[in-house]
Amino acid sequence: MTDSLLCHQTPAWAQLQAHWQQDARHIDLRAEFARDGRRLALLSQHAPHIWADLSKNWLLPGTEGLLRRLADDCGVLAWRDAMFAGEQVNTTEQRAAMHWLLRTPPDAGLLGELPIARDWGAPLRSALDETARTLQAMLRLADEVRADAAITDVVHIGIGGSYLGPELAVQALQHLAAGGPRIHFVANVDGGELSAVLGRVRAANTLFLIASKSFTTAETMMNAHTARAWFLAQGGSEDAAQAQSIARHFVALTAQPEAAARFGITRVLGFEDWVGGRYSLWSAIGLPIAIAVGSAAFRALLAGAHAMDAHFLAAPPETNLPLRLGLLDVWYRDFCGLGSRCIAPYSHGLRRLPAYLQQLEMESNGKGVTRDGRALAVATAPVLWGEPGTNGQHAFFQMLHQGQDVVPVEFIAARTPVGDLVEHHHDLLVNAVAQAQALMLGHASGDAHRRCPGNRPSTFLLLERLDANALGALIALYEHRVFVSGAVWGINSFDQWGVELGKCLARELVAREGSGDWAGVDASTRELMRLGALAPSQLGV
Repeated sequence: MTDSLLCHQTPAWAQLQAHWQQDARHIDLRAEFARDGRRLALLSQHAPHIWADLSKNWLLPGTEGLLRRLADDCGVLAWRDAMFAGEQVNTTEQRAAMHWLLRTPPDAGLLGELPIARDWGAPLRSALDETARTLQAMLRLADEVRADAAITDVVHIGIGGSYLGPELAVQALQHLAAGGPRIHFVANVDGGELSAVLGRVRAANTLFLIASKSFTTAETMMNAHTARAWFLAQGGSEDAAQAQSIARHFVALTAQPEAAARFGITRVLGFEDWVGGRYSLWSAIGLPIAIAVGSAAFRALLAGAHAMDAHFLAAPPETNLPLRLGLLDVWYRDFCGLGSRCIAPYSHGLRRLPAYLQQLEMESNGKGVTRDGRALAVATAPVLWGEPGTNGQHAFFQMLHQGQDVVPVEFIAARTPVGDLVEHHHDLLVNAVAQAQALMLGHASGDAHRRCPGNRPSTFLLLERLDANALGALIALYEHRVFVSGAVWGINSFDQWGVELGKCLARELVAREGSGDWAGVDASTRELMRLGALAPSQLGV
């Protein structure tokens, strides 16, 4: 597929600009609810495991229609179909983006839920068979670890997508974990994190998972080598015949099994190069999730995501929730001029959702050029930030209500409580609903200090319960939403070249430190290296 017009050159873009200037910038949500008794019905919908209320957003009756016209002009649905057909939508790396395949059931009947699948050829069906075999091996290992009384702790070492997704899912589904070992996550190259975990475990009872697609990620490998040295110092052995050996206590989750073997790891779960890091929790990278909650719950996680895949493919544009939310994001970013979005999960289990979504959206869409290298003249990914409710109410909600920046807020909550403190959950939900209402209504007090302007937009995503199905659907919803906005902007949402620059410069600084040659390096960098940098052997790059 090729691009022609940039998004801001399309007829729909000009129409949306005119719509904003003439009508939508004057919207008053309070007046819209008073004027249109059908507003909630038109701007809310069910999707797999989620009820979405978009009615408190800056949307007039004609706004979504114009946004769908923009999607047509930019070929969004054609790009969607190309992704689900296994085409190389990751154009800069010449790869497909088939994370959705990882949660597609191998059964032919279920496969028929995805309309595009009817036209699949042998290569995609072969890939599906391979993912099914890997999944079976992973779940078998997970159940073995859960049943092994000698393993009391699992330490998962990764970073970025090899860490954020699994940590989010393990925390969100912790209430489903019955038995099994404790799960610890290590990502930061700051030694304080790894030291704290190692101080709480015993080598003889610990399984280490090393998660790195390339098995060369600097932070992950430095932590892995330190964990390996600690394990050996605590009585571990490099001899695979020994009970306390690296072969028994380390597992690699990687696309490079040869590199893992050189490390001394013989148990390897692999995945294909089309599995991007921030889309990898569905793959072998999800092993700590399966260990935490068991194979049945992990399959339910996949099933929930697959249901959202089918919805994204089959639902008409008017009720296609990923499409509606992705277009809403473009509307706020480029026409309303709103540069950030607040994520407010009213769930302790979803406390890492803001961090997970930061990577998913800002690493995917934080770019200024199109797939074919042309400069974009419009803004792309907003800044995502947030904190679980009700904690956020006592931190930054003051700014949301009375600050001069308008920030759309996304509330995520579940109807059914986790645990038996039902009264707590009732108060939690009431607070979430009240905050969304307060943002819209405001407060017209005579006292200027108490006045809240209101008319501040929000979206409410309500799960029936925080279970594996709903979590899978929620994460897949966000994946597809990010894809939609990226497709409008014409960018490649699946590469992350900006991440590489700092890594390259770090390696260069270490080389300069070793050689003593600082020619051409700016004064600030030289002084910071002199005052604060460690020796090359300690930097691990």
